[in-house]
Amino acid sequence: MSPISANAVLDQFLAPIFTPEVAKQIVAHRPDEQTQARLEELRAKANEGELSDSERKEYQEVVENLDLISLLRAKAKVVLANQKST
Repeated sequence: MSPISANAVLDQFLAPIFTPEVAKQIVAHRPDEQTQARLEELRAKANEGELSDSERKEYQEVVENLDLISLLRAKAKVVLANQKST
């Protein structure tokens, strides 16, 4: 059996629900001001090496979620580009 990639699994999972409308919403979505402010605060503290243990855990979880959001945005842009080319 040949190996499968994580992207292939994610693509199979998202394909039926990743409509152009959903893709547009994902690309357009931005965090609210409070969330953005907290992220900036954690980022600054991380750069200065001043995160407490609980802040470090919070920041790590946020970064992991942002990685997923970035991946979803990239996939959304592909969906939208494919829509324009058809």
